[in-house]
Amino acid sequence: MDLVIVESPAKAKTITKFLGKKYKVTASYGHIRDLPKTSFGVDMENDFKPKYVVSKDKRPIVNSIKQLYKDADTVYIATDEDREGEAIGWHIVNAVKMNKDKIKRIVFHEITKSAILASIKSPRDIDMDMVSSQEARRILDRIVGYKLSPLLSKKIRRGLSAGRVQSVALKFIVDREDEINNFNPQEYWSINLIFEKTIESVLSKIDGNTVDKFFIQNKKDADAIVKAIKEEDFVVKSSTKRKTYKRPDPPFITSTLQVTASGLLGFSPKKTMRIAQKLYEGVDIDKTRVGLITYMRTDSFNTSSEAVNSARDFIANALGSNYLPEKAKFYKTKSKIAQEAHEAIRPTDPKRLPDMMKPYLNSDEYRLYSLIWKRFVATQIKPATFNSLALTFKSDRFEAKANFRELVFDGYLKIWDYTKIENATLPSLTKNSSVSLTKVLPKQHFTEPPPRYTEASLVKEMEKNSIGRPSTYASIIDTIISRGYVVLKEKKFYPEEIGIVTSKILDEFFAEVINVKFTSKMENDLDRIAKQEIDKVKLLASFYNKFKVLLDNAYKNMKTIKPEPEMTDIKCEKCGANMVIREGRFGKFLACSNYPKCKNTKPLKEDETDIKCEKCGANMVVKYSKKGSKFLACSNYPDCKNTKPFPTGLKCPLCGGDLIEYNAKRGKFFGCSNYPDCKFTVRGEVKNSKCPKCGYTLFVKKKDGWHCAAKGCDYIENDE
Repeated sequence: MDLVIVESPAKAKTITKFLGKKYKVTASYGHIRDLPKTSFGVDMENDFKPKYVVSKDKRPIVNSIKQLYKDADTVYIATDEDREGEAIGWHIVNAVKMNKDKIKRIVFHEITKSAILASIKSPRDIDMDMVSSQEARRILDRIVGYKLSPLLSKKIRRGLSAGRVQSVALKFIVDREDEINNFNPQEYWSINLIFEKTIESVLSKIDGNTVDKFFIQNKKDADAIVKAIKEEDFVVKSSTKRKTYKRPDPPFITSTLQVTASGLLGFSPKKTMRIAQKLYEGVDIDKTRVGLITYMRTDSFNTSSEAVNSARDFIANALGSNYLPEKAKFYKTKSKIAQEAHEAIRPTDPKRLPDMMKPYLNSDEYRLYSLIWKRFVATQIKPATFNSLALTFKSDRFEAKANFRELVFDGYLKIWDYTKIENATLPSLTKNSSVSLTKVLPKQHFTEPPPRYTEASLVKEMEKNSIGRPSTYASIIDTIISRGYVVLKEKKFYPEEIGIVTSKILDEFFAEVINVKFTSKMENDLDRIAKQEIDKVKLLASFYNKFKVLLDNAYKNMKTIKPEPEMTDIKCEKCGANMVIREGRFGKFLACSNYPKCKNTKPLKEDETDIKCEKCGANMVVKYSKKGSKFLACSNYPDCKNTKPFPTGLKCPLCGGDLIEYNAKRGKFFGCSNYPDCKFTVRGEVKNSKCPKCGYTLFVKKKDGWHCAAKGCDYIENDE
């Protein structure tokens, strides 16, 4: 028997169906050992030697693999093809104490029968340089996390933590908030000229001077220019017609998939990667397990010739030869540190059309698969072709420009139907012909501050600056949210006060090692370890020597921001000592001054309501969960432990139940009190009001007013 070890049970299930009875496929469920949680786990005096332990929950998995290993002739380590997967495979070998002669390492970009069988025919050894690279990253993160977190807990607030890469992501958000707060809007004006009733142009020159953005800065100047324009006669100075092309984007890599899925599908990076993982690991199609896409953690635009030719065959047969370029298109990866052995994210078989797969996928899986399929197939289709017309209108003093574009061949847009094209009819005007000026439209503008980061734009910023790697973008975002440093409101990041304070402190004392350039260089250096270009121990020593100086200085000179506990007259009901006001992760609370002997805590303020407890008749009080959500609890606690959801006064439009406000990682939302029988949820500011168009009883607040919340209804109610 030959043993194949993968990371996830879903992948194991798929691969099992491709291999015969000779093979046994099992899963490690990710890492089976790591640095200890209860101690530092790195011997700083012995070349940063790590101490790995198998956690309690992983011991049964290790024991299971040990039993299977006893009967195995050959062991195929088939963990993921990135450095994390390489390290997982190495840990499995060492934790189980496998004979290295029996070990073979196999990798594959897609979970298909042909790919799996091909990988078994061409195994290799575990790449110890990649393992060293991952180990260096893990030790770096342990050094920063375990050395910085106690400092923050001591100086700012108990329970705070910091991370090497996450702190830079937080800095992006905090710095952007500073830009927004310090922004001073500047007024400027634009002037549009309408010729022949329908031809809209933009004023571009006055007396030979180019009208740039801030050329017209106030209403007085704008009105004077409008008056002067109306006294002029205009002719067509130039009319230039030419063919233009819109070309398809490259196939998806991790970052572009996350950004595009966020913009077009409304998926968070975490959700995108979760669904992509499912598509990669496989779905059941007519009793056959099939992986639908290639590996989704990649920064390479490479694509196999086989997949490209398959896409070209589909295009020729389904769309016609006029859509097919003479030569296949292959894309170059711009990133110098991309792993070129990987492939871009693509369908494993382009002949599996999205609509063919729809019966086997849920709604979100279908939408993401469609996006990936269309993006890849579109790369092999000819560009869209336009007739473009550039017009310049001239009088004695003024010039105005207008541009038009008429679609003549849809090309790749035939497949990539997410792009909306404004298809204008080209006006027929000849050079030097006179034109009538119909309207002059001045418009006031104000410069706007830079937008707050969304999950998609933050991923884009991290990729642009080489912060993190494809496998880490989603987890970085999840970490800064879960730690309470930032909050997502209406899909935008807002830094919390504790996030701002932490980021500013880190910037003051650790700017040399927690900044964009240093973190980007460190990521590059980790990749260089994998390429045998630099030594792991020297890199770690260089970092730690610099970091320790900064750490010692911070302990010595950083001022303590954390307030001292404030004594109150409130008595602890458990031991009789006075309660003090402390500040924790979720704000201020009351704690017994006799801590640690007495660990009693309770909310600082309990707003009593006139709502009666149905169990004992006492008044209910408002309390807050650990996530910040309101709920009602009996004031007679601990004698009565009755709790109930906090009433919002809103009703569910589907079943009439009460809408309850929840505070989740990704912001507040309302859910029905009749869950799980009713699974209605809605985000944003809402109100109950009957829609006169469709009868729905809920409205959602948006920029231009209250929108009916019913899907497909376009009724808008103005602000009251």
